[in-house]
Amino acid sequence: MIIIYFGRILCCQNINTMLFTEYTLGGLHLKNRIVMPPMTRSRAARGDVATSLMAEYYSQRTGAGLIISEGTQVSRQGQGYAWTPGIYNAEQIAGWKQVTDAVHANNGVIFAQLWHVGRVSHISIQENGAAPVAPSAILAEGVKVFADPAGKGPENGAGEMVQHSMPRELTRPEIQAIINEFAQAAKNAVAAGFDGVELHGANGYLIEQFIDSQTNHRTDEYGGSLENRLRFLREVVTAVADAIGKHRVGVRQAPLTTLMGAMDDHPEETYIAAAKVLNDIGIAYIHIAEADWDNAPVMPVAFKEAYREAFSGTLIYAGKYTVARAEEALQKGWADLIGFGRPFIANPDLPYRLQHQLPLNEPDRSTFFGGSAAGYTDYPIIKKTTDAII
Repeated sequence: MIIIYFGRILCCQNINTMLFTEYTLGGLHLKNRIVMPPMTRSRAARGDVATSLMAEYYSQRTGAGLIISEGTQVSRQGQGYAWTPGIYNAEQIAGWKQVTDAVHANNGVIFAQLWHVGRVSHISIQENGAAPVAPSAILAEGVKVFADPAGKGPENGAGEMVQHSMPRELTRPEIQAIINEFAQAAKNAVAAGFDGVELHGANGYLIEQFIDSQTNHRTDEYGGSLENRLRFLREVVTAVADAIGKHRVGVRQAPLTTLMGAMDDHPEETYIAAAKVLNDIGIAYIHIAEADWDNAPVMPVAFKEAYREAFSGTLIYAGKYTVARAEEALQKGWADLIGFGRPFIANPDLPYRLQHQLPLNEPDRSTFFGGSAAGYTDYPIIKKTTDAII
């Protein structure tokens, strides 16, 4: 095989490891065990509608065995960042349909990540300037969101990071309404052509806010004991599984990260109990954000082994993985699939580059959130031919 990279011919060696083998997830055939995890890029059009540019972005990355979309709010209230896509009305469903069609045209598999940010929002994002909602009215000092207070719009890419606004505590009827919104969003995702959904239960957003002891100070049946703090997770996941089938459902968790100020006093006890809840429901996978950011420690081996014992479905790990670390996780049985996050931003053809040990493009951080094609769909792709190996 001849590889042309920026006009140069490179020698390469094909790596044959478990990472590049096929896998079956909930009856879906995955071409390899590489996952593109959800990454917010804030490129949706006004009305929080997915665009043709987003369709191009995802279709470029169909070398992954599984793509999980960026966080997609289940309601206007569930939005925490400017210009992120929703999936709660007909226009948004149609926008996502062009994305899933483009992915499927390249033989890709894509799940929608369903998202309610809870307290991690700003009044400029909320309808009529309302306060964000949360299990408890607790502000996370220093936790910022990407907002557009001046209303300049996504086409200008001129948002800014601002302190999230003080939340108010959810009422019991409001909690039930949000559970229903998740279930309806899952149905909308299937209507939009997604192969399944992932519920965002990580990184300090609403589901995790209910789970973690330091963000949930409720005294009713949704707070206090561990069983009560897991109640919202159980009810949301059950509702979604009933709506579209448990084989189409995954959940993301981040047991040790401290993103968005969400922390639990006993994370291993709490999250292994959560894994057992999800195992009882029988969902397709748990997606563990092990160390997405620099402040998160790598999970101890004993913690990973406890996850494997507690959950019989597919386990996905993401967080600073290399091919070597991925292979170790797969060989030792901690993981079935491995997510590579930020490398996918700058390398649309990442699986090919990893398998053939080719150089990686460096991402332009200034274009991570908002803007146009620059830093989004214009990263170089290695051109492949099949003439000969040199």
